[in-house]
Amino acid sequence: MAVFKSKIIPSSDTFKANHAGISALVEKLQALNARAPAMSASRKERFEKRGQLLPRERLARLLDPGMPWFEIGNIAGYLLDTDDEEKSIPGSTIMSGIGFINGARCVIVNDDSAIKAGAMTVAGGYRLQRAQEIALKQKLPFIHLVESAGGDLINYTVEGFLRGGALFANLARLSAAGLPVISVLHGSSTAGGAYMPGLSDYVIAVKGRGKAFLAGPPLLKAATGEIATEEELGGAEMHADISGLAEFLAEDDGHGIEIAREIVGRLDWNRRCPAPRENAFREPLYDADEILGIAPTDYRKPYDVREVMARVVDGSDFAVFKPRYGVSTVCVQASVYGMACGIIGNNGPIDPDGATKAAQFIQLCDQADTPLVFLQNTTGYLVGKQYEQAGMIKHGSKMIQAVTNVRVPRITFMIGASYGAGNYGMCGRGYDPDFVVSWPNASTGVMGGEQAAQVMTIVAEGQAAAKGTKVNRDQLAMQEKMLTHLFNRQAGAFYTSGHLCDDGMIDPRETRKALGFLLATCAEARNRTVTPNSFGVARM
Repeated sequence: MAVFKSKIIPSSDTFKANHAGISALVEKLQALNARAPAMSASRKERFEKRGQLLPRERLARLLDPGMPWFEIGNIAGYLLDTDDEEKSIPGSTIMSGIGFINGARCVIVNDDSAIKAGAMTVAGGYRLQRAQEIALKQKLPFIHLVESAGGDLINYTVEGFLRGGALFANLARLSAAGLPVISVLHGSSTAGGAYMPGLSDYVIAVKGRGKAFLAGPPLLKAATGEIATEEELGGAEMHADISGLAEFLAEDDGHGIEIAREIVGRLDWNRRCPAPRENAFREPLYDADEILGIAPTDYRKPYDVREVMARVVDGSDFAVFKPRYGVSTVCVQASVYGMACGIIGNNGPIDPDGATKAAQFIQLCDQADTPLVFLQNTTGYLVGKQYEQAGMIKHGSKMIQAVTNVRVPRITFMIGASYGAGNYGMCGRGYDPDFVVSWPNASTGVMGGEQAAQVMTIVAEGQAAAKGTKVNRDQLAMQEKMLTHLFNRQAGAFYTSGHLCDDGMIDPRETRKALGFLLATCAEARNRTVTPNSFGVARM
């Protein structure tokens, strides 16, 4: 037993200030999460007149009641297409996540055609592509509820068009990897979007509403002069009766969802994945709500990451690896819902000893086939003559090599600062962890805005001295103000999450549940047998 004894005092002024600060950010997160559902629900009357379910009603019917749902990219798109905080809609025109259908864990993408007719935005494209990547890596069936106006032509860019091809290539990769791809055609799927059902293994088309064609009537007339109706070109019944694109014809949205659930059920997906061993576990000794009083909103204020760990892991029980060496880098062995994991956290910058300790710990977890969890809260690797001479570059590189090449699942939580190469050593987005999740207080960047401004001032002063000229203090002051604003504006978690730098943002109190869900997802992938083939299932 190595139960952690908390030193947190909930009645202290520091705890109360932290709790109030993080609570305000959580309220902002909740308000942002509510925007897209509210906008979508405002179109309910229109959908009912057409005999359709709202997109979120479709999703609710598809998922097993009472089972967990992990949303992918809930803040994606926030402040991406506009600087107006009041008008920006997080999540864009797509819902995506991991949930259960007839007991099988699946990746699900749901077009929200109640927002911009479901047109594909930059953020929507990210959510779709990231969902495909997760399905491929975690060996999960991929289900897409389709109803989209196609690409967002108002914000068209040629590079977006070119990169969009990856969305279709990923469907081919999923099928070839032995991972079923299922599409329910609730509405239009036009132009390039027609390849969404075209590259699916199973297509369910809703009678009277589902449509798929490379060129709709207006484009067809403009391109060839031919006149045809939507039903003739790509109606659900035509695809079920003539083209063969649709395997199943549904009477309405609800029937289409029933068919999708039946297909997943008949796959008997879990038969090729051994049932996880049921390990007994105890809940943490400390209340998860106390996490809000532990973590400050100012990344420059330190806190003990072990206090967070004690409110996440089973029984608040963990073994600290090399506790007296490289003390600002904390490595522990623990369990979450009975699943073993190694956790690396930060109690400050990473020094040479901390880097070597972390590198060794990462290799030991790889040897034991133990998943790694990174709790990022560091301003980076230490700099200065003492640390350079101690081999900071060499030892930091060991850590980066280890975190890059380790073979076990890696899950990263952004729980505070993430600056400089510390982001890299602690398995940031660029290192392709299985999942990256942010807290709303996280702050990320190459350096702080004030530091960046000071660096450029020192450079300008050095250049002026070399030339024998005087510096313009007014210009330097303006430059410092501009750089500080530029760096700090991009550092906040709502900006980075909105700009597609993570897989979603959560309330810090949900960390244990989220981690448990993601560890179980990774464990399934590593134990599941699939049947790959050469080219995917070709439509006949």
